[in-house]
Amino acid sequence: MKRTILAAALLIGAFSAAAQEAGRIFRTEVVPYDTRHDAAARNRAGSGHRIEFTPEAIATSAGGGGILGQTLEIPYTWTDGNVYLHLENIPSAYILWVNGRDVAQVDDAATPAEFALTPYIRQGSNEIRLVVLPGEYPQIDAPLAPRNAYTGSYLYYQNKRSIRDFEIALVPDTLGRDFGMLDLKIIAQNSYNYDEPVTVGYDIYSPEGKLLDFNITEVTIPGRSVDTLRFQPFVYGAYRHKWEAGDKRPALYDVMLFTRRDGTYKEYMPLRVGFGRTELVDGRWMRFGKEIKINPKRYNAASDEKSTAAQLEALRREGYNTVAPDYPQPAWFYALCDSLGLYVIDRANIHAPEKRMDRTVGGTPSNDPALADEYLERVKAMYYRSRNFTSVIAYALGGPSGNGYNLYKAYEWLKSVEKSRPVICEDADGEWNTDL
Repeated sequence: MKRTILAAALLIGAFSAAAQEAGRIFRTEVVPYDTRHDAAARNRAGSGHRIEFTPEAIATSAGGGGILGQTLEIPYTWTDGNVYLHLENIPSAYILWVNGRDVAQVDDAATPAEFALTPYIRQGSNEIRLVVLPGEYPQIDAPLAPRNAYTGSYLYYQNKRSIRDFEIALVPDTLGRDFGMLDLKIIAQNSYNYDEPVTVGYDIYSPEGKLLDFNITEVTIPGRSVDTLRFQPFVYGAYRHKWEAGDKRPALYDVMLFTRRDGTYKEYMPLRVGFGRTELVDGRWMRFGKEIKINPKRYNAASDEKSTAAQLEALRREGYNTVAPDYPQPAWFYALCDSLGLYVIDRANIHAPEKRMDRTVGGTPSNDPALADEYLERVKAMYYRSRNFTSVIAYALGGPSGNGYNLYKAYEWLKSVEKSRPVICEDADGEWNTDL
């Protein structure tokens, strides 16, 4: 078990050392709202289903680690649903504890992470602790940009019948006809122990605010299960609103996901999506059947949205149409690129330049099978964070890191879930695990 002795020493016997099932999950960062009005305005304060997580120092250790935490009051209604924790801007690797129970260990501190806390939460006072430690794999961590530690972290609640995840894209019709197609998958969940009907739906509005389509469907889901509902309506007139990098006002469609129970709407999730698909054809970047030129700039988001927007605008004026971060970014970063008209080549937090050309087993971290699970976890975390943003046109399996078994496995997994956007391995050196 990872770092059991060190963690126990830091906790000074305060918590049980019994290992529990890991609570980390991989999915889109969902933002549920109680009302359509709050969802449209992105007014998180209007919902009673969100609590900010702002941990404070409890103890420190000589090795630079320590314990941070917060005691939170959980209302009774939350105990009859699903409780999640979103962690962001954590400065180092960490172990998450809730009410004295070990929930998960995360070494990739750069990437925001989601955790299912339902089995660990109780009504009333709850103690959430982060044991912050040096990472076990510093040899593959990218250098972090300065950020305000722990900002953007929060707990939130969902009904037991709710939207677990989704995939969305607005793409040209596959038969070449002159309209678009909304490709939407809604993954609905039933967290009860028995079969339950779950009703989910969506609507989509044009960039001018015109309602284009509406649909709602009920499905009975077995207990403790999920089901996927797929919608593929045509969107007429989409070619008048192409989303392309460089546009002064990139066109975005507003999509609202929602659930309904006994005639009452229970949750709303607001999305924005642009029309188009970027693909790699014979080594050329193509969009709407035409080749596009990619002019990338390495860039990581600043500590806040306003500063980042100003810096991205400056990059556009300098002639860059693509940004390439060193590791996954906050969700608002990708949303900014959507609204500003910048392509993004997203990158997993894998950066192992030392001995990058060594192809012997264990000669580089990328060819050390003992690290295969860690590599795959980082690639999964990247993909699920950014897959639903229009601006993301490709995925990179990290920065300069050599090549080997771990990147072969990561490439295979990413290609199994991503059918359109190319996957790039910077140090493939003529091997098969890269599309560019």
